[in-house]
Formats: sequence, structure tokens, C-alpha cells
Amino acid sequence: MIRSIFLYENGQPKSLPQDLATQLPGNPSPDAIRALAKEYKGLAHNDPGSFVWLKAQDPTEDEWAYLTRIFDLPQLQVDDAQNSKQRPKLEFDAKRGFLILKELRYLEETSDVETGQVSVFLGPGFVLSIRHGDAAPGSSRALLTRQPRLLAHGPMSVLYAITDVIVDGYLAVSNELDNDVGQAEDLVFQGGSVDTASVVYRLKRENLELRRALAPLVMSARQVMRGENHHIPKPLRPYFSDLGDHLLRAYELADSHDQLLMAMLMAVTSQQDLRQNADMRKISSWAAIIAVPTAIAGIYGMNFQDMPELNEEWGYPVVLAVMASICLVLFVIFKRSKWL
Repeated sequence: MIRSIFLYENGQPKSLPQDLATQLPGNPSPDAIRALAKEYKGLAHNDPGSFVWLKAQDPTEDEWAYLTRIFDLPQLQVDDAQNSKQRPKLEFDAKRGFLILKELRYLEETSDVETGQVSVFLGPGFVLSIRHGDAAPGSSRALLTRQPRLLAHGPMSVLYAITDVIVDGYLAVSNELDNDVGQAEDLVFQGGSVDTASVVYRLKRENLELRRALAPLVMSARQVMRGENHHIPKPLRPYFSDLGDHLLRAYELADSHDQLLMAMLMAVTSQQDLRQNADMRKISSWAAIIAVPTAIAGIYGMNFQDMPELNEEWGYPVVLAVMASICLVLFVIFKRSKWL
């Protein structure tokens, strides 16, 4: 669905034509979009602050087809954008840019991380942002409204706004996971329970969603921080450098969470092994104690005629006393060795 279209001229917002505004959100006329795109591609040669920004969510095949024709999108990039499981990436050439980012949102009710995807196409006079799913952590247009001077730098300012909101979402998810990891750590090292391993594993799986979103972008973030991406206008480079710093911080948090969760899994496994060893010691101790009367009773149950003390009046109580004494001695020995 085409959700909205925004126009900017000389870095200032401009109202949509009335006939087009009434068709949004929905399926506006391809001819109207084509006319706008053509107009603003022409304006972009003289003023980078004049461009059209089209936002869509889960476009249909027909919408993909006419957006591809109108904005002359490379087919390989379109194929990547249509794949909701695509790895994050950042690509630039002389005139165009293409970005895929994962959107993350932390669900307080279930402590899960919900994942969406945003694809951004940049070109002379246009920005096309496509969303899969609904995990948006905030509004990129609201950021541009608060910092209107950025719009003078054209479509790259929209790329910054979208990326900034999504990276802030990464930091928010990292902080929430940090709280959950701290609680799991307390649970593990306070003795834990049968379900501790499942809690730690679930957190490790949620943290993996964050790492998958961040890891492919680490190299690009470092390049941006070093000022090596010359496609970014100089006035915007400090903003993108700050973005790179935030992204690397989120990645370092996710990496430290992963290492800590792995250590907790190993600790939980060790605790389970210790509990199993303790159980086996108890079972072995009681088996040894029970073996004494079992062995003596087995010997005297063989029904031979000539056996010691078999015909003596004191034979039975003496045998019982001997069995009880040996069992008591074994019990004391195992108790002192902490097997019982």
C-alpha cells in the first residue's frame, strides 16, 4: 500500500495536489506519481532540496511493478527489497543509493523482539521507503520536522532520519535486553531452577535478532565514522558519524550480552551436572546401606541345614543388631563425606 507522499522544494515542505492527496493512503494513480517524479527529478539538477518522498508498506506486485518503472529502480535491488528476510546492506553508486535495515521493537508483555524491515531507494529528486511488517520504533518525518535545515541536503537527509530512528530503536532494544540479562544473571547465580536454561536460551535467541540486524552494518558504520563514504554531503557527515557511533555501541552491547549469556548457559549446565552428581551420590549411598541387610538376609535365606547360629536363641537378634550397626556406620561415613 502507498501510505503517503511528501513533497519538498528548496528544503521546505510543499502540499500535495488535491486530487492525489485524497487518494492516500491507498493506491494512487501511477500517472500522477509519474508526473510528480518527473517534475522533481528535473528540479533536483538545480536544487538538491527539491524532491519527492514516497512511503509504502507491504506493496503488492502491481505496486512494485509501477514503482519500479516510475523511479527506474534496478531489478536486483528490487528483488532484495521484496525479500523480507534480506540481510541489511548499504550500497551507493554515482547517482543512487540503496539501504536495507531491520526494524526492531521490544515487546514488554512477552520480552520478545519483533523484527520488521525497511528498504530505502535514493535517486535524483526522489526517496522511496518500503516497509515490511510493523515494528517501527518512531517517526522519521517527525525528526525532519524538528530539524528542517537538514532537508536542504535532499534525499540523503531522509536517509539519515530513517536510519537515526531505527538505530535509536536498536539502542532501546539493547537496553531492555540488558535489563533482562541482568535479571537472568541473578536467577542463575542464586541457584536457578529447572526453567533457568530455557530463560537464558530465549534471551540468547532474542539477542541474536539484534546481532543479525547490526552485524552486516558494522563495516559501513566504521567507514562513515572515518569519513570514507564520499556520497554523503559534508554538512551531513557529522550526523552520520554520530549514527555510526550509536550503531557500534548497540553492536558492542549485543556482543557483550551474547558472551554473558553463553557464560550463563555454561553455568546452568554446570549446576545441572552438580545436581545430578549429588543425586547420584545419594542414590549410591542408600544403595550401599541397603545392600548390607540385603546381602545378610540373602545368605541366611539359602535354606542350608548347618549354618552358624541357625539354631541358637540369640542368633536372630544378633544378626539384626549386626545389620543395624553396619548400616548406621555406613550412614555416618556417608553423612560426614556429604554424600547424604
